[in-house]
Amino acid sequence: MLIRRLLPLLFLAGCAHNPSYEPLDPLEPVNRAVFAFNETADRYLLRPVAVGYEAVTPTFVQSGVRNFFGNLFYPVTIFNQFAQGKWSAGVQDLGRLLINSTLGLGGLVDVAQHWGLPEQDEDFGQTLGAWGVGEGWYLMLPFLGPSTNRDLVGRVFDAPLSPLYYSEEDELILGLTAANLVQVRADLLPADALLQAQDDRYAFIRSTYLQQRGAAVRDGAPEDNSDFDDLLDELD
Repeated sequence: MLIRRLLPLLFLAGCAHNPSYEPLDPLEPVNRAVFAFNETADRYLLRPVAVGYEAVTPTFVQSGVRNFFGNLFYPVTIFNQFAQGKWSAGVQDLGRLLINSTLGLGGLVDVAQHWGLPEQDEDFGQTLGAWGVGEGWYLMLPFLGPSTNRDLVGRVFDAPLSPLYYSEEDELILGLTAANLVQVRADLLPADALLQAQDDRYAFIRSTYLQQRGAAVRDGAPEDNSDFDDLLDELD
């Protein structure tokens, strides 16, 4: 049943790739409305909480919270390393998870980074991209922010890899999710000034997100701009 529900999304995700300078955004009016809603929720709720949290929470505590959630969701990275055929990286990340879950006090301390095992970041959206699936339409999701058809499908497949997925304690899930959200927002506070300086914040976030996700799929390799170069040649 799950596969049947995902087939339409997989079809959309397979749409032709459009570069960040020419994003495929047919839902832009709806996306902009959702973006305005997200900005309002952030302005009056999430950002004030994040500012207060950062003001009263010691740096080492924030580091511990950040490490804990990074470790908690690390099975997502491990699975997707193997799914992309990155066997060596997958084994290293598995070792990182085991070390930090034990010697790192449940992930509160990032011991593994001092042992030459830095944190990696992989998800099923990146895996789909590595398999050649196009990003599809750009999407702005309520509360969750920017995405694409491909990344939305990735979120669905990644969900069962999180330990929280199997918890029956609703209060625990809500509490941990809220704590992670506040920490993530606090980490983004330094970027607020840059965002506010943009004439079109929606377009800026769209371009930045697509570029970042494209780089993640390519593992940092330069983007193939042959289509863009061909367009410039035609204009010449």
